[in-house]
Amino acid sequence: MKIAHEELNEREKLILRSIVQQFILTAAPVGSRYIAKKYEVGFSPATIRNVMADLEESGYIDHPHTSAGRVPTDKGYRYYVDSLMEIQNLKEEEKDLIAKSLETQAEEPDDLLKIASKILSTVTHQIACVSYPTLDKAVLNKIQLVELSSNRLLVIVAVTSGLIKTITLEMDFEVNSSVLESVESKLNEKLAGLTFEEIRSTFRERFADVESEEKPVIRLFFDSADKVFTDIKKDDKIVVTGATNIIHQPEFENPEKFQSVVELIENKDIIIHILEKQRSDVKNDIVITIGSENEDEKLKEYSLITKEYDFGDIKGVLGIIGPKRMEYSKIISIVAYISEILSEFLRGTKR
Repeated sequence: MKIAHEELNEREKLILRSIVQQFILTAAPVGSRYIAKKYEVGFSPATIRNVMADLEESGYIDHPHTSAGRVPTDKGYRYYVDSLMEIQNLKEEEKDLIAKSLETQAEEPDDLLKIASKILSTVTHQIACVSYPTLDKAVLNKIQLVELSSNRLLVIVAVTSGLIKTITLEMDFEVNSSVLESVESKLNEKLAGLTFEEIRSTFRERFADVESEEKPVIRLFFDSADKVFTDIKKDDKIVVTGATNIIHQPEFENPEKFQSVVELIENKDIIIHILEKQRSDVKNDIVITIGSENEDEKLKEYSLITKEYDFGDIKGVLGIIGPKRMEYSKIISIVAYISEILSEFLRGTKR
C-alpha cells in the first residue's frame, strides 16, 4: 500500500535512506558525523545537520531528547519503503533451502501451513502468522461419517484442495450403521463438487425426498450446515510462531512493551482480524502497514508484511509482525517467496 508523499530532493533522499538503514542495523539514534563518515554521502556534517533539520520539520525523522542523533518516524519508514528501498532478492540457495524444508517436513496441507509459519519466523527473526484459508469457495470432495457412540457422530469433510475438516455432531436419536452408510452415500452423491456456499444455500431442496429412516440424520445435517460447511473453528484458524524472536530486541526491553508482545500473541482474534483486513485491502499483492497505519492500538509499535497464498479457489494469508525497525528489503522478498512456494506445494504444482 503506497501513500502519497511530498517529493524530497536528492540530498534529502540520500540522508533519509542513510538514517533508516543505519537505525535498522543498530537501533541507536543516527548522528550527522556518523553519516558523513560511514556512508560517504559527500556532504559535511554541518550540511547533513541542516538536511536532518528539514527532514525533522517535515516529520520524516525525530529527535530523541537524550540523544543528538535522529530516528525514523512512521512517515520516514513509509517513504523509505515506497521510494528509497531496494528489494534484496533471495539467492537461489536460500530459495532451495526454504523449498526443501517444506518438502521434507510436511505431507498434509495442515502440516505445510505449520511448517511454513515456522520457516517464516526462523528466516525473518520476526513473529510469523499463517491464517487458514476461508472455505466459502472450497469445493467438497468427500464426506465420511463415523459413529463415535450412540449419540455422537464424527463428520470428516475433505475439500478438493486436500484440506480436511472434522466436526462432532450430537444425535438425539438412534441410528444403525446401514442408514449411516446410505446417508453418507447420498451426501456425497448430491454434494460433491459443490462449494460450501452452494451447499449451505441449497441443502434443503437437494434432500427434500429421502427415505423416512434417513430423515433424522439429514435433518441433523440441515440444522448443522452452518457448522459443517463453513470455516474451521476460530481457535484453529491461525498458526503463530516465533514470539521469542522479537522479545529480545532492544525495542522490547521496556516491561510495558514486552507485555504488549505477550498480549498480542495470546489474543489470536486480533491477529486473525488483522490478516483478514490485510487481505481485503490489496488482492494478490504484498501489503505493508507501519506503526500508526495499523488500526489496532496494540499494533502501533509494529510493522506488518503480508501476502495471500492460495490452493485452488481458496485463499489464506501469511506474513510477519515485528518492530518497525526491521529489514524490510529482505523480509518482503522472503514473505513473497514463501507465499509463492507454499501455494505451489498446496496446489501440487511444485516440482
